[in-house]
Amino acid sequence: MQNWVARYFWRVSSNAAPYRILVVGQTPPPFGGQAVMIARLLELRSERISLYHVRMAFSEDMESVGKFAPRKLWVLFTTILSIIWARFKYRTPVLYYPPSGPNKVPVLRDLILLGSTRMFFKKVVFHFHAGGVSTYEKELPFVLRPLFRWAYGKPALAIRTAPQNPDDGLALGAARCSIVPNGVEDMRGTVPEVTAAPGAPITILFTGVLIPSKGVTDLLNAFSLAKKQGLKGRLQLMGKWGSLEYEQECKELVRAHGLADRVEFLGVLSGTEKFERFAACDIFCFPSYFEAESFGLVLVEAMQFAKPVISTHWRGIPSVVTDGENGFLVPVKDPTAVAEKMLVLGNDPTLRRSMGEAGRRIFTRDFTLNAFHRAMERELLGLFE
Repeated sequence: MQNWVARYFWRVSSNAAPYRILVVGQTPPPFGGQAVMIARLLELRSERISLYHVRMAFSEDMESVGKFAPRKLWVLFTTILSIIWARFKYRTPVLYYPPSGPNKVPVLRDLILLGSTRMFFKKVVFHFHAGGVSTYEKELPFVLRPLFRWAYGKPALAIRTAPQNPDDGLALGAARCSIVPNGVEDMRGTVPEVTAAPGAPITILFTGVLIPSKGVTDLLNAFSLAKKQGLKGRLQLMGKWGSLEYEQECKELVRAHGLADRVEFLGVLSGTEKFERFAACDIFCFPSYFEAESFGLVLVEAMQFAKPVISTHWRGIPSVVTDGENGFLVPVKDPTAVAEKMLVLGNDPTLRRSMGEAGRRIFTRDFTLNAFHRAMERELLGLFE
């Protein structure tokens, strides 16, 4: 038993503190925002809280996220046993868990996992990195709705990443609800920064899973419109394709618009290679309307390098981007509006610089990893008071 338990579980804190919490969640890979932030949470060092971790390993790449595979049944079974084993061996009365977004396969997974383990814990914390699961009960067959309420109902603490996100905690009857913005380690100064000289071609960067609801099609159409109106530059898209069919569709769109020499698909980059791309772009563009979007962590990663951003009025994104200050916000599914803002920023290096500097100030004030750790420690300590 210990061999497979070790695959999913380890103690994070080097010294046991008075209060113990079992963190159950995915850590990279894949490098989605939720997995990244759980990994950052596990870096918290506190004199009063010890964190223990059971890793959910349902998806090792973005293609398999949210999709059923027979292998996942075995992973689900062993994860449940690991949670129960860790609960009693390490005496962790509190369970921390990030519920799924409003999608069938991960919701069913949560119902089984939480339905099998929640009874062993005195308190449960739900951290809603994906938003909207509270609306999914009506999508389930009638017979599963009581299980939905048992699995998700009445947590001791519900955390969401921005006030604009669905208040899932309130809808699920949480005893306490709070807002904790995500934060990242400041990587500025670790890689060279590049900006286009006045009049020189600019670089526009997108980072995320390459799927329609991340705004990829809108981005390609917007770039085509901006190019026809005189924008000089290139577009880079960093991330993994959601499907082979969508990859072919987008590449055909690029050819149809005559953009083959202006658009580059970078694939998945991480570490220094990823930050080099952020530091070398002139504009970061993220026109997402992703169903489970709750924050837009990539926006913060761009802002740390003083890059102006273009994004959408969607979920928690306006908590990161202030329209007209550190970038622009446009309606979802509006390539024309995206193109207009590309042209405004593309033709005004002074505006790019001032918005980028504003973004950097917002980042250092609100979205550092230290700020995230302080806020999470405060909220978690509240469970024991």
